[in-house]
Amino acid sequence: MSLNIYPDEVHRTALGTPEYTPEIDAACEHIKDATDGLGTDEQLLIDVLGSKATIERSLIAYRYKEMYGVELKELMKKENTGDFSFLLQLLSLPALDAEAKIVRKATKGAGTDERLLLSVLCGRSNEELQLLKKAYFARYKEDIVSVVDSEVHGDMKKLIMACLQGMEETESVLGRTKTRSFDIICKAPPQYLRMVDDCYVAENNVNLQKALEKELSGKAEDAAIHTVNMKLKPYDAIAEHIKSTCKGMGTDELGLSCAILRYQHVLQSVQIAHINLSSKTIADRVESETRGDFERLLLEMVKVAWPQG
Repeated sequence: MSLNIYPDEVHRTALGTPEYTPEIDAACEHIKDATDGLGTDEQLLIDVLGSKATIERSLIAYRYKEMYGVELKELMKKENTGDFSFLLQLLSLPALDAEAKIVRKATKGAGTDERLLLSVLCGRSNEELQLLKKAYFARYKEDIVSVVDSEVHGDMKKLIMACLQGMEETESVLGRTKTRSFDIICKAPPQYLRMVDDCYVAENNVNLQKALEKELSGKAEDAAIHTVNMKLKPYDAIAEHIKSTCKGMGTDELGLSCAILRYQHVLQSVQIAHINLSSKTIADRVESETRGDFERLLLEMVKVAWPQG
């Protein structure tokens, strides 16, 4: 099975009734203190929301509305601006709802953010992809498959639709290893895709990634390679994705913040891959690419997974 990027507790919270501790209630009270009266205490919001792990944030999101009758995401939208505001909004939602909001952001407005979309939808486990579909429909009353079908085109569309519609199978895959198709890379579980990759090397002297680089171009190539690598070497793939948000002219602040948010649970393993890839920590990258409250919030999130910086 492909890597689950969220802890099991998030899956159980999505499917059952949350249980709250006094620490969750205290966090909600601190958030209310930070937003009451004139002005907003941004540092207190950073300290409270940035310092929490994935499951704790999900519980805070549910609990705040129970305690105060206000959706925390809407409060963060009202009290803050810019990239800092959007990241706080994501932190103020249950993990799967936050992913649904990221997909919404990628597909609405002027143009489709295909790079952001591929990072969320490609190379996911069956379980988390099904939970994301349900979360998206519950929040926006739209089918995520239909949304992607209308917003993405060409080879990129074929690949993402294969990811959304395919379920990882252990049967009828190896018999098609000579066919370079999106179905294979989307449906083959990691152990079978590794065998497909070995077959490519044995028969063609190139691995799947090199074959995809030859056949595809642009975002479709990026999506296909990301899908393969999320199955064969997921932590390296995530590290490469984080690095890619800082390539070229300017930083993709949205992509960077969404990556750190979504992968926080596995960030300790990603950190090692990132250091091997870039000779710098993820915190080093954040410090060199961002500024102000947005930087401080990202660094607090990274610290949860890697306290030594």
